[in-house]
Amino acid sequence: MMDDARNYGYSMPDENRMLLVNWLVVVAFLVFCMVVLGGVTRLTNSGLSMVEWKPVTGWLPPLSEQAWMDEFEKYKAFPEYQKINKGMSLDEFKGIFAFEYAHRVLGRIIGLAFFVPLVLFALMRTIPVHMLPRLLGLLVLGGSQGVMGWIMVKSGLVDHPDVSHYRLTAHLGLASLILAALVWTALEVRSPAIRKVQNSTVTNWSKVVLALVFLQILVGGFVAGLNAGFVYNDWPTMGGGFVPDDIFYMTPWYLNFVENVATIQFTHRLVAYLLFGVALWLFYLCRRRAGAQSKKLAHWMMAAVVLQIFLGIWTLISVVPVSLGAFHQAGGMIVLISSVMLVHSLTRQQIK
Repeated sequence: MMDDARNYGYSMPDENRMLLVNWLVVVAFLVFCMVVLGGVTRLTNSGLSMVEWKPVTGWLPPLSEQAWMDEFEKYKAFPEYQKINKGMSLDEFKGIFAFEYAHRVLGRIIGLAFFVPLVLFALMRTIPVHMLPRLLGLLVLGGSQGVMGWIMVKSGLVDHPDVSHYRLTAHLGLASLILAALVWTALEVRSPAIRKVQNSTVTNWSKVVLALVFLQILVGGFVAGLNAGFVYNDWPTMGGGFVPDDIFYMTPWYLNFVENVATIQFTHRLVAYLLFGVALWLFYLCRRRAGAQSKKLAHWMMAAVVLQIFLGIWTLISVVPVSLGAFHQAGGMIVLISSVMLVHSLTRQQIK
């Protein structure tokens, strides 16, 4: 049993454990902010304002009026300016540039906030050897996210001035995976535990909820990428009925689930209803069978789900204002975090 315990950090000195936990929590918080800022960048149509990717030299914004004019001229050469923003002033360009610039700089800050302490902690032998592969894996995922972000932007620097909704969803999904992995790792370091041998009904249902949350985030990526939130802005109906009339107008039929804005928004609603039902069932099971800590987390998870559904409806009927869209994006990440914490609590047995 002690070998298992060491695998989850039980043998780590308390000061080292808390140092690693605080580091991972800070990075997770930065990733959370990055996701929300990414949503704002998308909602303000700012994501294509920087037409070059300079991962090493792109820290500084234009510092002179001439530098701003040069940057603006680069933007003018691409379809978003020519087809959508023709006649935009330099001050208006600076406004959209600011969001994308902040998004990219925050990405670099996250990279440094993870990489530099990782190297220092490894040299100081603060990190147990068995944890290094996981942390290096997170580093690779973070680097891949930066590359995916540029691949996404490049898809909008062509004839059609909008990023591919497939690439946007991949970008969002990878960010969510990184956030969930950071939270999970921090929980494992903070609370020394061993895996339970058996899977209980409550544990299995918590995993179903987590899977539905991740699915809903991916469908939400499709909604955002296709601007599907700007159509059918009534609720609980869609165009006067529960099911929209144009839900299956594309052929072959499966294209509707990845290209048809009506079908994608309808799917987003259905997954939300299903998630609410399964989360409510899990909440009931936790109230009856789970320990005190898991019960508390179940309350938080259920509250987050209810709040997120309310925010989703409010955002929809308000035709997706930037503020509500950002809150809805943040709410999705909070639901994800609360679900990860509940699954972790239910699938771990604390060592006393």
